[in-house]
Order: sequence, then C-alpha cells, then structure tokens
Amino acid sequence: MSYFFERKVNYYETDKMGVVHHSNYIRYMEEARCSWLESIGMPFSLLEKNNITIPVLGVSCNYKYHATFGDTICIYTYMKEYTGVRMTVGYEMKDKETGKVFLTGETKHCFTDNNIKPINLKKYAPEFSNKFQKLVEE
Repeated sequence: MSYFFERKVNYYETDKMGVVHHSNYIRYMEEARCSWLESIGMPFSLLEKNNITIPVLGVSCNYKYHATFGDTICIYTYMKEYTGVRMTVGYEMKDKETGKVFLTGETKHCFTDNNIKPINLKKYAPEFSNKFQKLVEE
C-alpha cells in the first residue's frame, strides 16, 4: 500500500541554480515517513513511549529531474521490506502538475530500544510488528 504525502517547495530550499538542493529531498523523505507512520497509527511519539526508536541505516536516491520553488511535490511512500529487525521504505517523488518523477529512493532502518540496543519488533512489540507486516503484504 502506498501512502501519499504532498508538500510545496519553499524558496529557501533552492540553491543558486534555482533548483531544490539535493539534501532537501532526504528531508522530504523524512517528512513523508513521519506522516506515513502517523497515518497507520504509529506516530513516533507512540513508538518512543513504547521504548522503540527507528534509526536510519542508509539512504539511497536516484535523482531524475529537478524541483523548483513553488512546485508541489507528491511523495508516494511504501514499505518495501520488513523483517522485524529491519525495514526498507521506498519513495517516489513526482511533480503534482506534470507527473514528472523528481526522485526515486529508499531508506533502510532498524529497530532499537531507547538505549540503541537492536530489538526484534516481532518479539518486542507484536502489535506494531503486525501493522508493519501487513504493509508489506498489501
């Protein structure tokens, strides 16, 4: 199941060439991922209350086209892989007006407790694990 997140590009996010600086796309992925987790009933505040953190292990981006000030970016976020210990989240960013793809990418994560000790969510918090597992199956 893909989750849809939309945001407008701010002027300060562009560089001297008038395009969105590449580092901002990673921030956009973070915004979309936080909104996605909230939409499935697992906001970061709830996870943290349950002593669960989801650090980023890696980020991969393929830049296809540039976004500029005023563009509205549609970010499709989806679960690519989930094992209970790790997950991979996929992203596709498109221009709302033209449908042009700006970026495809993914972030890799693991699950830890508040002491940054790796955990298996299937054992540690089955109720959260079941929600993530369903996202892979959809």
